Amino acid sequence: MVVDKTILNNGRETVIGHISEPLPNLPQALHCFDSRNNRLALSAIQRIEPQIREAIKQYGSDRIAVVIGTSTSGILDGELALEKKLEGHAFPNSYHYRKQELGHCSDFVAAYFGLTGPHYAVSTACSSSGRVFITAQRLLKFGLVDAVIVGGVDTICRLTLNGFSSLEALSSKHCLPFDADRDGINIGEAASIMLLSHSPAKVALLGAGDSSDAHHISAPHPEGIGAEEAMNNALINAGLSAKDIGYINAHGTATPLNDSMESKAIQRCFGGRVPVSSTKPLTGHTLGAASATEAAIAWHILNYDLDLPIQHCAKKAQDIHISLVESPIKLGGKAILSNSFAFGGNNVSLIFGYAHG
Repeated sequence: MVVDKTILNNGRETVIGHISEPLPNLPQALHCFDSRNNRLALSAIQRIEPQIREAIKQYGSDRIAVVIGTSTSGILDGELALEKKLEGHAFPNSYHYRKQELGHCSDFVAAYFGLTGPHYAVSTACSSSGRVFITAQRLLKFGLVDAVIVGGVDTICRLTLNGFSSLEALSSKHCLPFDADRDGINIGEAASIMLLSHSPAKVALLGAGDSSDAHHISAPHPEGIGAEEAMNNALINAGLSAKDIGYINAHGTATPLNDSMESKAIQRCFGGRVPVSSTKPLTGHTLGAASATEAAIAWHILNYDLDLPIQHCAKKAQDIHISLVESPIKLGGKAILSNSFAFGGNNVSLIFGYAHG
């Protein structure tokens, strides 16, 4: 991923996290699914394709579900096609409106693997790919399937860039979560795909919690009531207590309201003991893919015993009362909690840890 600057419709400049490496081409038989979003999804799928193929052999193609979180789907392809149309040309032959449908990526993944089990999308803005883990957890609990391909995929498009700009939520510089000078988000793009099942693994989803405080369509509850409820629900679901959490990957968007309310919620749930950081300066805010992207970061920390991500907060804001990761340290507890909060107060907290720890 590279950090670029781009000019918005209002003439302002913002920073974006853009994937610059070439993305894989879809198989010719699946050309109807071709979009940047699905090519990005394929780049993530290929990393765990052997494990998915093995699960298909073990369980059967009708016993594996696909649940993908997204907020943009193939809107970028629609924007590019519309530009051609407005220039006086016809829509490109390769374009079809279904590329913008939210379920297009889950349809593609199911078609790619020849799956006949449930496959659908979840779109709850920035918590989309956190909610897919809750959906997968339920599908497995009730025996509807034996494995679930979960994740999130979002690509940068002008619609979201200019939409967030209209909310005055974008920063013109590299984002600064929890900093006194924080002034907004950077948008990024990402794909993260995982396979969930009851089969033994070193790292597991231990718990998940959600809430919907519905405080405001685009602003979080100032005291973080919904965020606190989601974190507590995740602890209950995991059968853990606050002292079991060794690190919190905060939603940490670097907007004044979000960071303030999240700090309050974490302080009430965990006090100042647990180290906290936001990884969005590394990835940008990847919107519908944010939860899954940060779940992958948690998996890597646990699987490879990596240092916790450092916040690099030059000037901690006075309204932030949590313990930020300021130097290289290892995970000091059993598990990692990862937060994602979205428009309309749609909140999700996930807990990952060692399956037998």
